Amino acid sequence: MEAFDKLPAEINHLVSSFSSIPVVGDLMHGVTQYTFWLIISSIVLLVLMFAFARKVSVVPHGRFANAMEFVLEYLENDVGVGILGKESWRRHLPFLGTLFMFIVVNNIIGIIPGMKPGTGTISTTAALAVVVFIYFVIVGMKNHGVWGYIKSLAPKGVMFPLNILVWLIELISTLLRPITLAVRLFCNMFAGHIVLGSFALMVSLFAEPLITELSAANVFGALPSVVFAGILFVIYAIEIFVAFVQAYVFTVLTAVYIQGAEAEGH
Repeated sequence: MEAFDKLPAEINHLVSSFSSIPVVGDLMHGVTQYTFWLIISSIVLLVLMFAFARKVSVVPHGRFANAMEFVLEYLENDVGVGILGKESWRRHLPFLGTLFMFIVVNNIIGIIPGMKPGTGTISTTAALAVVVFIYFVIVGMKNHGVWGYIKSLAPKGVMFPLNILVWLIELISTLLRPITLAVRLFCNMFAGHIVLGSFALMVSLFAEPLITELSAANVFGALPSVVFAGILFVIYAIEIFVAFVQAYVFTVLTAVYIQGAEAEGH
């Protein structure tokens, strides 16, 4: 079909549209589309937090307040107490909660047609991962001291020289953590948007002749667009779910790294 003949070129155009394109200035000194939507997401997050702060009460009222209360309680019980323990979860929950909400808002805004997620570029996810890395390293150094934290990378009880090998493996593993955090979040969000865009393109390509000219042949030719639209709707719902899941996974892994930094030996 003619629609499938046009698809490769349209896919290439779709992929290129996810590049960092400056909306103000240039790439070196301007604001790219990802930076712009990152700013918008930050503003939306601040508005949500201020709105929730005004509605905080012993018994939450309204769907918004109840939804926010549910998210915070889930993070407190499942991530905070569940991973960090009852002694230290209060110290780290503000950081973990901010991290989760920041990623969720960016992910959700990026799903809206015409918008780009701040988490859809590796520079943003890398920056988040570096912040997490610095945070849990500082936590470890505060708990054990600089040299104590470095030594804690090797589990206690491992005999020499095996402990040196284990220490090197743990050091490499620790240094790789920000890379895996950044790549996991970026790849999941980027791939999801490419899939959404691809099915949206197929809907438009098959429906285009019908929009141009109403005829029986064009109506029949546009039938695949109905199928692709149904698949697109399902994928869209899945991507909304994935937006929350990826924020949750990022936050859980951060909590695990913090817990490991606080522990006596990994």
